[in-house]
Amino acid sequence: MRHFVYYPQGTCSSQIDMELDDNGVIQDVQFTGGCNGNLQGIGALVRGMSAQEAISKLQGIRCGYKNTSCPDQLASALQLALQKLAEEEK
Repeated sequence: MRHFVYYPQGTCSSQIDMELDDNGVIQDVQFTGGCNGNLQGIGALVRGMSAQEAISKLQGIRCGYKNTSCPDQLASALQLALQKLAEEEK
């Protein structure tokens, strides 16, 4: 199990903490800041999902007039986490 920390850009949340297993399956996601109820819901929905599936569902979601959103930033965070896992396997 690996813990990853990501600092979102352009959103109300200020930090995303993630736990992924060695197969890239999301075990936990916690947001700091932002819309608490909605972000708890996103965390609950992606728990047990492969990071790649979550990325494909969340990437590109926008929040109002912003170019990104908390779900979009989670997709970016998951991409970086998968890259780090792949680098560690080498």
